[in-house]
Amino acid sequence: MSKEVNPVSMSLHPLGGGTEVTSDQEPLCVFGTGDMGRSLGQRLLQTGYKVTYGSRRPHGCGPVPQGAQVMSYADAAHSANVVFVCVHREHYGFMEKLASQLKGKVLVDVSNNPEQNLYPEANAAYLQRLLPGSHVVKAFNTLSAWAIQNGPADACRQVYLCGNSAEAKQAVSEVATKMGLGVLDRGSLSSAQELEDFPLQLFPEWKLPLQIAVGLTAFFFFYVLIRDVVYASVVQGKDISFRIMVSLANKVFPIVSLIMLALCYLPGVMAAFLQLYRGTKYKRFPNWLDRWMLCRKQLGLLALAFAFLHVLYTLVIPIRYYVRFWGWQYVITQIKENQTITFDTTVAWRSDSYYSVGILGFALYLLLGITSLPSVSNALSWREFSFVQSKLGHVTLFLCTLHTYLYGWDRFLWASTYKWYTPPGFMLSLVVPTVVLGLKLLLLLPCVDRRVTRIRRGWERREHDEEKTLLT
Repeated sequence: MSKEVNPVSMSLHPLGGGTEVTSDQEPLCVFGTGDMGRSLGQRLLQTGYKVTYGSRRPHGCGPVPQGAQVMSYADAAHSANVVFVCVHREHYGFMEKLASQLKGKVLVDVSNNPEQNLYPEANAAYLQRLLPGSHVVKAFNTLSAWAIQNGPADACRQVYLCGNSAEAKQAVSEVATKMGLGVLDRGSLSSAQELEDFPLQLFPEWKLPLQIAVGLTAFFFFYVLIRDVVYASVVQGKDISFRIMVSLANKVFPIVSLIMLALCYLPGVMAAFLQLYRGTKYKRFPNWLDRWMLCRKQLGLLALAFAFLHVLYTLVIPIRYYVRFWGWQYVITQIKENQTITFDTTVAWRSDSYYSVGILGFALYLLLGITSLPSVSNALSWREFSFVQSKLGHVTLFLCTLHTYLYGWDRFLWASTYKWYTPPGFMLSLVVPTVVLGLKLLLLLPCVDRRVTRIRRGWERREHDEEKTLLT
């Protein structure tokens, strides 16, 4: 009885000789039994492939996934047309001795280096030079062993690959697709260096937002420290340095959070006015504005983190020793002096409004953060995502700004508020969000909104249109 040949296996035959296999279990080979090799082999077995491991110590390599075979490198090289090379670059030398067994086969290089520019050429290029008769494909190196083992269950995973052989890349792409992973072809093997540098980057998209967050936090911490602690020590002769840990932190966190939230929406407003000024949407924004707009998600998530800290520190305040001590002192003083205090309705309205608006703003803050997660945003249509991030985002900014205004209430008018003739930190935090909300209101005016909408739908203001307007 003849065996049915797997189409993927047939597509590999032009790349090199290989045995005919059944469609039930296509054989694949993995060189290396480390964390990456074991995770990759386990995922391939779950996908339905037959996995053979190549090891320098076949009988002492440690546990491998159940159902896989372990052989020497030479024997394992004969078992499949696609070989996943899960060994470090410094150990590639043994494969030179297997050049004849690996001739015409697809070698999937999954290696990474501990640091950038460690070698003059990419690992995949070096492997291709060692084995010119094989077809090297760089792939799977941007995924961790944990991500490969779990597949796309936790989020969408992307496999970047590059290579000089279209047939070899197609074979690797089919394997990745069967594993439930997305594939993105980055071209020839000359792109291998870029792919190998990618996992070594440390939060590249977070660099600017983190710099802004650290800068704002440092500035306002020292600003509030000087106005509160240093001022009390120099002018009033009081030592309130203990308030640095909670009170000062709980002033700095909401200030930074509000400013960073406003910075998420300021570039969009600036872009709209720039399009109005230019009369077209087909001119590129300045590089700094492009970069600013691309990091808005990271700015928003950091702002949410600071808002979380503000909420947690606020919940801690009632149980602090300082608050409990002065609370009991006040009660005892009132009892000794036989005094009573009348209920102030204005203060009650102010405090309830302040807390209520803050709670609503934080709830929408959370909604913005949740919808920015890939697993949630992928389930939303573009209109739904835009509604949440843009319209509800501006409502969130408004509520958080109003929350700060209610906190200030009439303190703007108190002379004692301006210690050493400097405004308090919460006043400074209102500048950027107030400007953003004011500019947004201008964009919502019907005459302005219609013009912006026309520009974004492709309308352009031509020179002859301007001349005609001047003549009329």
